[in-house]
Amino acid sequence: MKLATILHNNEQMAVVADDQNKQYLHIGQAAEQLLNKKLNTSSMLDCIRMGEEFTDAVVNVQEAVNSAENPNLFYISFDHAELLAPIPRPNKNIFCVGKNYAEHAIEMGSEADIPEHVMLFSKTPTTVIGAGEYVPNHEGVTDSLDYEGELAVIIGKTGKDIEAHSALEYIFGYTIINDVTARDLQAKHKQFLLGKSLDGSCPMGPYIVHHSAVPDPSNLDIETKINGEVRQKSNTSRFIFSIEDIISTISKGMTLEAGDIIATGTPAGVGKGFQPPKYLKSGDTMEISIEGIGTLTNIVK
Repeated sequence: MKLATILHNNEQMAVVADDQNKQYLHIGQAAEQLLNKKLNTSSMLDCIRMGEEFTDAVVNVQEAVNSAENPNLFYISFDHAELLAPIPRPNKNIFCVGKNYAEHAIEMGSEADIPEHVMLFSKTPTTVIGAGEYVPNHEGVTDSLDYEGELAVIIGKTGKDIEAHSALEYIFGYTIINDVTARDLQAKHKQFLLGKSLDGSCPMGPYIVHHSAVPDPSNLDIETKINGEVRQKSNTSRFIFSIEDIISTISKGMTLEAGDIIATGTPAGVGKGFQPPKYLKSGDTMEISIEGIGTLTNIVK
């Protein structure tokens, strides 16, 4: 199940994406007309908070549409809608894990930089943009804009002091994040918030893939291309800290809520890791692909 947020006829809605036929299933309309059921799909966050009630309703809607006399009535062509970030405006800062691949920690310093404990920072909600949107180059603010392709976890239910062995039960789904970073600001201010939180510096999407379609998130290939050149290529099996450990660590004394987003870290191959560095410039196309999740594409402008 691939869930997207789109803008159609000036109405924002959560839909099911059908990549093969390049169309979106209008879940709310189909539920009302075929199942006589009111289903609020105006906000992906509200859908996530519904939990299994929402995902079960989507399955019922899909079955009803497949059996309908004219199923095309409930689909919207990709060409007739604007794709937004799956969660266009998160409720809180995005949790981000730093240096979660040993090779990346080394390229940013040395083996001494490989962390012993989960390293966390955050990106503000105003950073989020969708697939296909332009990433501002922020000329005059930074000249060291960098890319970081990452698997992101979407929390599906509220939890605190979550044990690692049950952490996956708290996941709604997965998406892709590009943790675009101003390296000069990151170094200047020491704390990461400013360097990580420039407007438009968190492309997300294109979809949220429900956890049921990702049986093993700890073994997914991840690849980042800049202008077609492969820069990052790894697998989530190379995480230093597993998704379960990350969720457990964050939730110790801190409540995680449905709709919270956790970016799990980037592999080696970021622009700063090259000699000389290969920072982003206007016109650069960034493509991040994660096995089973899809491809997130954005251009620097």
